[in-house]
Amino acid sequence: MSNETLQAVRGMNDILPDEAGLWLWFEEMVSDWLASYGYRNIRMPLVEPTGLFKRAIGEVTDIVEKEMYSFEDSLNGDQLTLRPEGTASCVRAVLQHNLLYNAPQRLYYSGPMFRHERPQKGRYRQFHQVGVEALGFAGPDIDAEQIMMCARLWKRLGLSDVTLQINTLGDSACRHSHRAKLIAYFEQNLELLDAEATRRLHSNPLRILDSKNPAMQALIEAAPKLMDELNTDALTHFAAVQAILTRHDIAFEINPRLVRGLDYYNRTVFEWVTTKLGAQGTICAGGRYDGLIEQIGGKPAPAMGFAMGVERLLVLLQEAGMALPKPRLDVYVVHQGELAGQLASQVAEQLRDVNLRVALHCGGGSFKSQMKKADASCAVVAVVIGDDEAQANEVSVKPMQGGTQVRVNVQDLAATINELIKQE
Repeated sequence: MSNETLQAVRGMNDILPDEAGLWLWFEEMVSDWLASYGYRNIRMPLVEPTGLFKRAIGEVTDIVEKEMYSFEDSLNGDQLTLRPEGTASCVRAVLQHNLLYNAPQRLYYSGPMFRHERPQKGRYRQFHQVGVEALGFAGPDIDAEQIMMCARLWKRLGLSDVTLQINTLGDSACRHSHRAKLIAYFEQNLELLDAEATRRLHSNPLRILDSKNPAMQALIEAAPKLMDELNTDALTHFAAVQAILTRHDIAFEINPRLVRGLDYYNRTVFEWVTTKLGAQGTICAGGRYDGLIEQIGGKPAPAMGFAMGVERLLVLLQEAGMALPKPRLDVYVVHQGELAGQLASQVAEQLRDVNLRVALHCGGGSFKSQMKKADASCAVVAVVIGDDEAQANEVSVKPMQGGTQVRVNVQDLAATINELIKQE
């Protein structure tokens, strides 16, 4: 066996304690934000049947064709996949547990997703998303609400360089008509298509519109527009979404080339983008997917959702100047001597009983070395206990940012510490 030091899989990163503080802060803020709109948490497995994503996302999408981590279960031969996105899993869970039986559902989830992509800034092979799904709502009001939710979050986070692009993909009949015209148009210009566009021409021509190939941009710009194929219902729905956003002073740009990478979208789609992350500028995206519930095996029902990339948002926050939140520790307990050690353990537990955050020094050492660790811990106060103090059932309390060290009875310790914390 090799003695070579093992490393994490490329594109799957450790989140170390100093950085994890920002994640915890962000997760708490997001949880409060979603609760303020009536969304409830749902948690799905990391592994799902491969067929779920083939059916939901589309077999000719990049995700299914190139990016999924799929494997055969060695015990029973099932074809399984690490989830590449959350919407299909969430819909599967809603159907399996009959959550739409009594009422529409506002749900959210968070956690890791997996795609085999080239790792780059803010985009990894294991990445984290917060996903939001509203199932059973047909009107344009839920479309606008979800977009407005995002605007509120950016405001809370202090992000200003974020802009909104919206589009509509219409209904199934609109897209079929547009698809036929796209194929005919691109067939007349085969010599201008690159290999990827040629491959997609008959399987998923809408995705050609999303190509970033500079040589194809003029061709794409002149392609038939989906907007020209929209029926009255789709146009009315989209106009209502725009009207609600305008009433709430949400600025937006209509981007007719915004098609999204998943086959299940219809009608409203949107992206929040920034110029601060280079080519990977989308930090949040989503849209309506009214056909997906039936596609997976349920009764037809409307739905709308979006997801945001946590890594990208945290990079954006740090580039905007946000400092990593400091870990909060109220007390570091320093002790030397047998009696002192016994009292130190009791004191630490008593302080935790009144909701103080306490680190008890372990491993011995001189008072000087222990105080260095207390200082490095960023605790508000150090509680210092020697055998003399222990015999008197007393401790010394030292403010770590300057101030007078005082000796107090153990029964008065919590009140003394709480008073010092208030003064911070």
